[in-house]
Amino acid sequence: MPWTNKHLEWLKDTGERLTTVDGKTVEIWEFQHQKDDNIFSAWAKHFRNHYCNDSEIDALRAGTGLSQSEYLLNYIFPDVTVPPGPSIRAGDFGEILVADYLEYLLKYWVPRFRYDEKAIRNESTKGVDILGFQLVSKVDSTDDTLAVFEVKAKLTGEAENKLQNAVEDSAKDFYIRKAESLNFLKRRFIKSMEIEKAKTIQRFQNKADNPYRELSGAAAIYSINTFDARLIASTDTSSHPNNTSLILLVIKGHDLMKLAHEIYRRAADEA
Repeated sequence: MPWTNKHLEWLKDTGERLTTVDGKTVEIWEFQHQKDDNIFSAWAKHFRNHYCNDSEIDALRAGTGLSQSEYLLNYIFPDVTVPPGPSIRAGDFGEILVADYLEYLLKYWVPRFRYDEKAIRNESTKGVDILGFQLVSKVDSTDDTLAVFEVKAKLTGEAENKLQNAVEDSAKDFYIRKAESLNFLKRRFIKSMEIEKAKTIQRFQNKADNPYRELSGAAAIYSINTFDARLIASTDTSSHPNNTSLILLVIKGHDLMKLAHEIYRRAADEA
């Protein structure tokens, strides 16, 4: 299997908590990455397979005259220097990290279909950033949970309140974007003949007739030099339609843009 969670050994809850202007708690985590080639290589493979399944690379590059690495860097991954490639890299890096947090630490099922159908590599994928699912039994239960997360990244430049941006986009997700993204996932599973997974998505498409719990999440990813606690504490969630079930998460770490570029490099070179 291409997936791994070994890199999450580096994701630590700092115990630090901030309070927004409307009294919501913000969890502060730190990604304390280390020099470990084995973990980096496994993580790079995990990362690469979000964009392109390893079993498909040779068939996809056939006729291009490109090596595996060249194909990934020129056709699949966001560009390392040409704008908006670097910002797309930062955003995708943050989304995948939070998806891993949601799946491996909070124990949700998180389908990984967000990046492999990009027609243009230097664009963000439309729709909800992350959907996660928890079923408590084989029978529909009001305790089944749908988690809908929005993620924003600020890995270089001046500090900004990206958490506020994530909150605002999360509010937009609560209605139509959530429904569209659920429909997209269901279509993917039906096309790949994974009917049971399609039925899991279907269970969450009509909350009025089949009630479930809904968790909203807003996350911001920062390098240490772009992290500003005062800005983050100025976040206001009072207008969010799911305010009572809203998680606020910040992940910070040293040189995260440099780290993101290294993961993309390894993902291409080690294909």
